[in-house]
Amino acid sequence: MEVLDYLIDSYGRFKRLLVKPCGGVKGEVSISGAKNSALPLLAASLLVEDLTLENFPFLLDTLYALKILKLLGKEVELFPDRKRVRIHGGITSTRVPLELASLFRGSILFLGGLLGAVGRATVSPPGGCPIGSRPIDQHLKFVEHLGGEIGFEGGYISVNLRARAKRGDFTFDLITVTGTENALLTLAGIEGEHTLRNVALEPEVLDLVNFLREVGINVETYGRTMKIEVPPKGKLKRRLTYRVIPDRIEAGTFLVLGGLLGEPLRVKNLNTDHLRVVIEKLTQSGVRVNVLSPSEVEVFRAEALRGIDIETAPYPGFPTDMQAQFMAMLSVARGDSIIVERIFENRFKHAYELRKMGANIAVEGNTALVRGVEGLKGARLKATDLRASASLVIAGLIAKGETVIENIGHLLRGYEGMDKKLRGLGCEVELV
Repeated sequence: MEVLDYLIDSYGRFKRLLVKPCGGVKGEVSISGAKNSALPLLAASLLVEDLTLENFPFLLDTLYALKILKLLGKEVELFPDRKRVRIHGGITSTRVPLELASLFRGSILFLGGLLGAVGRATVSPPGGCPIGSRPIDQHLKFVEHLGGEIGFEGGYISVNLRARAKRGDFTFDLITVTGTENALLTLAGIEGEHTLRNVALEPEVLDLVNFLREVGINVETYGRTMKIEVPPKGKLKRRLTYRVIPDRIEAGTFLVLGGLLGEPLRVKNLNTDHLRVVIEKLTQSGVRVNVLSPSEVEVFRAEALRGIDIETAPYPGFPTDMQAQFMAMLSVARGDSIIVERIFENRFKHAYELRKMGANIAVEGNTALVRGVEGLKGARLKATDLRASASLVIAGLIAKGETVIENIGHLLRGYEGMDKKLRGLGCEVELV
């Protein structure tokens, strides 16, 4: 069995996580590369002949993406011990298999990668977490704007750019991260000047922008407008090494844990610029955060957690991917907290799981009222999505009694070695 298949199978065999109460965490934890940066970079590997990614996170979503690249014809070399992967060779297929695409949201990025590389692609609507409607209408609307031909058959979407695609001067109807990334990937293969408006500015999007600059494409950002200038393909770099940025959501998850149990907890290999609003909200809630350097933070257990209000928003606002972890923390804070979810309409499923542990949470529409309780009790829970699973792990570590989290595959899709990192901090967790 090849290394890639072995890793996928080894992660896939785990069904649940056993979590025991943790009195405190002390020591240091190093943050992995960002999943949401690695995925568009893997799609971007289709644009070049040879790409080595460093600080690469080995987790289910990125492994699925590497499997897709192999099926598209790329050679893939894995170096897990060095957090490195090399992708090289040509493209022999433009069809992304439905059975893999249905496993994770990031599969839709191969639409842009293939269009930028060869001008055609056959993909299927992506899978991932059931956290609400995440249509790809903006992706397809952009392709139509370029003059692309779109067909639907057998669960697949076929897209073909004409030989002379229109120059891109496009405004998104709403801010979309993967839509912005797919547009950038597509335009990378169309010589000329382009403009994108109302773009997403998440650090992961800007990491892709930086990668395209390394390749030789000029991208300038003015507010939520991007100006892209693509030179002839012969002038673009075909071989390069690139380092994935730290995962700001994993970092935020451990900062929340430190706010509950840090004695203190030192979090390394992060980017504090990407975490300003998270650190601000932690401080408001009573957590002491010491920024030691732009890549290292020390966080202390709050003596008395206070309720706060949170409203998710596109970056640089409060990230929707941190909402669940903060809900777990605020469930044991003094007073009331209000959490408003502005990004996804169905992202409060974890609230019902936390209530099984004794949390006092009322949900109405896109708003949750969290009334702090004295403590939580261990329970048998079900992870409903990636970030919900992290919130349940946090809750289990501060609860009385053992917690069993089913459907733990969600956690393995987005957190690299979280069980090992927690054990390294003195916590008792076990994947089974």
